[in-house]
Amino acid sequence: MGKPTGFLEFTRELPAKRPKEERVHDYKEFVERFPDEKLNQQSARCMDCGVPFCHNGCPLGNVIPEFNDAVYRKSWKEAYDILSSTNNFPEFTGRICPAPCETACVLGINQPAIAIEEIEKHIIEIAFDKGFVKPLKNISRSGKKIAVVGSGPAGLAAAAQLNIAGHTVTVFERDDAPGGLLRYGIPDFKLEKWVIDRRVKLMEEEGVVFKCNANVGKDISISDLLREFHAIVLAGGSTVPRNLPIPGRELKGVHYAMEFLKQQNKRVAEKTFTEKDIFASGKNVVVIGGGDTGSDCVGTSNRHKATSVMQFELLPKPPSQRSQVMPWPTFPMLLKTTSSHEEGCERRWAVATKEFIGDENGNLKALILVDLEWKSEPNKPSHFVEVKGSERKIPCELALLAMGFVHPQHEGLISELELELDERGNVRASEKTYQSNINKIFTAGDMRRGQSLVVWAIKEGRDCAEKVDEFLVGTSMLETADGNVIARYLI
Repeated sequence: MGKPTGFLEFTRELPAKRPKEERVHDYKEFVERFPDEKLNQQSARCMDCGVPFCHNGCPLGNVIPEFNDAVYRKSWKEAYDILSSTNNFPEFTGRICPAPCETACVLGINQPAIAIEEIEKHIIEIAFDKGFVKPLKNISRSGKKIAVVGSGPAGLAAAAQLNIAGHTVTVFERDDAPGGLLRYGIPDFKLEKWVIDRRVKLMEEEGVVFKCNANVGKDISISDLLREFHAIVLAGGSTVPRNLPIPGRELKGVHYAMEFLKQQNKRVAEKTFTEKDIFASGKNVVVIGGGDTGSDCVGTSNRHKATSVMQFELLPKPPSQRSQVMPWPTFPMLLKTTSSHEEGCERRWAVATKEFIGDENGNLKALILVDLEWKSEPNKPSHFVEVKGSERKIPCELALLAMGFVHPQHEGLISELELELDERGNVRASEKTYQSNINKIFTAGDMRRGQSLVVWAIKEGRDCAEKVDEFLVGTSMLETADGNVIARYLI
């Protein structure tokens, strides 16, 4: 490595953030760039560990030690080439990935892990600054046409790879702009939308066609697509949210998290919408669900100037450090405090919501909650039980349900095609082929594997593209297994 003793000389550092008192007044990204010296130090911490477990921790198999070494040497073109060989969109993962590679980092045995995610973000942004990121030209076309339905990270990755392979790709998106939940789900303070626009423009210059406001199965006939295209990739995501069917669910003021987040993203983009405004301003907000979507609701509520923000989680409070039941290099279930939590949030663990309480006008005014206890009994599955006497009422005028997604939308496209579903309601397709029960229809991302991470969606899109390429021409030069992207038709 560039500095064999770097991990002994430097500790983990992250870039500075704008003060929380300042950043809650806007929706701009607030994580600053590393100074050159600090970036050099962080890349120097990467050890010559022999077996880099980070490769296995990263779903994409990013070649992390090698690009860290290139960063240490300030060989930016080399670093970019290494990173882009496995990851089509490091500008996305460098901002919003939970970095499973870092939990697998060998240095994590007894020290804080390498700041891999931040290094990745700096590689791609410096590559853009220096003009290394350019659209591929002179792609000789195969004559095969492919439709990609859905423009989230899985659809974008599949489209990018299939275009590199020489096929003509059209992406259909039912919203008014590409990006899926990257655009209308993840808040701008985590991912500003010019980042998506920059990548989409690059893909368009390479020949990918985007058709927005195009809801396949509703506005566009699936029969037309089956006739016109040689293969179809379904990458519509897992979009049906998990409900909380308790008394009072129908009250005004109880909303799914994505209804709330999508509206705010549209406000920031100065776009109109027909739904009634959902604001947290001046309200006691309760976010039900302890994941990243819940955290996004917390940060957005703080920017709305909510009176109070509280977040619930069914599970007990996790530990802050690894324990004997979570040894390295397994993925640990540790306490995660996000930037949104730092801005202001009361967090409660092992609680369940029993009932929503409304006023005489049908508006939410309070909810009833109860503490939970995790019970493990011999010869019985572990389960929650309510703690007797813990039931209580708290004020709440806005409740946001952020409990995840159950499966893709079945009405319309999936039901019309009579696609086979797995036991969880996702489109059935194996990892070996990514092919549905209909010969020319493939699927990838959350629509196939269920709700997951952006990095997994990119991985799925890349692997699915390889299988589509094989289906169309017999073999594929999209070597996604080891990350080498070789275009058969590049001149």
